[in-house]
Amino acid sequence: MQKKPFATKEKLEEIAAKYPTPFHLYDEAGIRKNAQALKSAFAWNKGFKEYFAVKATPNPFLIDILREYGCGCDCSSKTELMLSKALGVTGTDVMFSSNDTPAEEFRYAADMGAIINLDDISHIETLETALDGRLPELVCCRYNPGGQFKITTDIMDNPGEAKYGMTTEQIFEAFRILKAKGVKRFGLHAFLASNTVTNAYYPVLAGVLFDLAVRLKQETGAEIRFVNLSGGVGIPYRPDQEPNDIAEIGRGVREVYERVLVPAGMGDVAIYTELGRFMMGPYGALVTRAIHEKHTYKEYIGVDACAANLMRPAMYGAYHHITVMGKEDAPADHTYDVTGSLCENNDKFAVDRRLPKIDIGDLLFIHDAGAHGFSMGYNYNGKLRSAEILLQPDGRFRMIRRAETPKDYFATFDCFPEFYDKVLNA
Repeated sequence: MQKKPFATKEKLEEIAAKYPTPFHLYDEAGIRKNAQALKSAFAWNKGFKEYFAVKATPNPFLIDILREYGCGCDCSSKTELMLSKALGVTGTDVMFSSNDTPAEEFRYAADMGAIINLDDISHIETLETALDGRLPELVCCRYNPGGQFKITTDIMDNPGEAKYGMTTEQIFEAFRILKAKGVKRFGLHAFLASNTVTNAYYPVLAGVLFDLAVRLKQETGAEIRFVNLSGGVGIPYRPDQEPNDIAEIGRGVREVYERVLVPAGMGDVAIYTELGRFMMGPYGALVTRAIHEKHTYKEYIGVDACAANLMRPAMYGAYHHITVMGKEDAPADHTYDVTGSLCENNDKFAVDRRLPKIDIGDLLFIHDAGAHGFSMGYNYNGKLRSAEILLQPDGRFRMIRRAETPKDYFATFDCFPEFYDKVLNA
C-alpha cells in the first residue's frame, strides 16, 4: 500500500506561508468519512456509541466534528472532563476511564453525570467516600483476564503485565459489592491489546467480554446495560500493512453478539467503543521543513520539528512514514537519519530510512500523527508546541490551536512578577 499525503505540496506551502513549520495538520474530510464508517459498521446495535478517547487528540474543534456523528468523550483526567464539559458533553455522553484516580476527580465526574469506569475493586470505597456514601446508579468495571491475549496462535499483548483492570475473581466480587450498595445498572470494559491491525481483535475481545457478561448476570443478578470494547483497533503505520476494515469488524462483533448474548436474553445490551488512534491517527500529520544536513558517520537531515512535537518515535521506536513533498515519485536512493534538535540522541523521526534526496527547504510530511502526536508534546529544552491546523474539505484551512510562545512557557512563573516581567523582556 502506498501512503499518500492528504495535502499537496502547493497546499502545504500555502499553509506554511501563513503558519510557519512545524505544525500539525488534520484532514477534516478523512475524519468525517471515517466517523461515518464506524457509525454504519455498528448501526445494527441500537445502543451503539463511540466515546472518542480525548487523550489521543484533545482539540475541541476536532471533537466537535465527531459529535456530529453521535460520538461522546472518553476522559481520563479532570482536565479532559473540563474540556468535554466546556463543549457541552456531559451526562452519559462521557465515559470516565481513569486509573489511580484522585477522589476529587471521581467527584467531578459524578457531578457531570459521567459514567464512571472503575479500574480496581479498591476504588469502590474511594468512590463511595468521595461521594459521601452515595454511589451512582450506573457503574462500569474494567476487566483484566491476565496472562497473554491471543488471536489464534498470535500473541497480541500481555494483559497480565498491565496495571489496568480487575481479575476475574475481583470483578465478580466488585459486582456483588456494588449491587449490595445500591448500584442498579452495570457496564463492562476491557482493553487487552494496543494498535491491532487485524479485523479479528474486536470480535475475539467481544467473545471474552460477552461470555463474562452472561456469567456476571447469572451469578450476581446484575443488570448489564453495556459492554465497552474500548480501543485497540489500530492503523497501518507502515506501507506494507493492510488497514482494518471497520465494516468487517462490525459484522464480526455482531456474529458473536447474536451467538452469545441474544440466547442469554441479553439482546438489548449496548456496544460502546473508545477509539482514539483509529478515529484520528491517519487524518493528522506533522509537517516540518529540512533546515540542516550533516555528513559524519551517517547521513543526517535536521528538521525544524523535534520529539517535543511527536514523541512516539523517540519513546517507542515507533515507525512513522515520511513523504518528501514534491518528490513522491523520486527513487528512495538515499539513507538518512531524520532528526530534531533536542539534546537527546533518540530525537529521531527515522533511522536509516531510505528516502529520496532531501534538499534544504524541502517539506516533510510525517504521516499518521493525528493521535498521540500533539497531545504527547512537551517542553524539554524550552521547545514550544506547534500550531494545529484543520484542512477543510473545500481546500480552505484554519488554525484550531495557535503555536506556543515564550510567554506560554514562562506563564507559571507569574507568581514571581519581578522575574516574569524580566524574562519576557529579555
